[in-house]
Amino acid sequence: MALVPYEEGGGWAARQLHNPSATFRFASRTIRLQQDWRRLGVAAVVWDAAVVLCAYLEVEGIDLRDRSVIELGAGTGLLGIVVTLLGTKEPAGVRALYSRRCAHVTITDRAAALEFLESNVQANLPPELRPRAVVKELTWGKDLDKFPPGAFDFVLGADIVYLEETFVELLQTLEHLCSERTVILLSCRIRYERDLKFLKMLRERFSVSEVHYDSSKDVHIYKAQRGSRKDDF
Repeated sequence: MALVPYEEGGGWAARQLHNPSATFRFASRTIRLQQDWRRLGVAAVVWDAAVVLCAYLEVEGIDLRDRSVIELGAGTGLLGIVVTLLGTKEPAGVRALYSRRCAHVTITDRAAALEFLESNVQANLPPELRPRAVVKELTWGKDLDKFPPGAFDFVLGADIVYLEETFVELLQTLEHLCSERTVILLSCRIRYERDLKFLKMLRERFSVSEVHYDSSKDVHIYKAQRGSRKDDF
């Protein structure tokens, strides 16, 4: 749901929006992403929420091996790329880096962003990992039967909560993708009263807790699961 005008307060540096590329270091690899604000708007720049969620997954050592993961509203693809790389990491003492126990990652966004998204994903994954990351179209609330219900271990989203008119469709999508075992991780900056409204709607259908707050970037990470489950990772 990224291809819309987006307003950010005066603290947002214009150069960050219009820089043609962005570079990060995660999973012992340098990730270089293309950005294209003028053509694709918010879908084509890296937002702080994605960076914070990537860091959280890595620092906390969350085991993504042999897990099925889907990212919603992927934009530049940073989070999906990092999850794919982290999903290959073996415990200490295991020599084979690319074992059969790798994450299976589905990276989604709307149709207009897919070519751009695919190019970033392909450019930043080694050839042996590219089959583990699939870029697919997903417009929230639409054609959900193209995705197996409840088939994902993790559902991830970074800065996808900002348009109130999409909240119902986003919740519908989360419900379709989740089973009792699924963990949802949503990383976001609370900018408006409507963002709190979404969290209230989410709590009506899932058990929700805040698991991390990055004060330097003012980004929250919320974990949600069906019912009253509060499983550890």
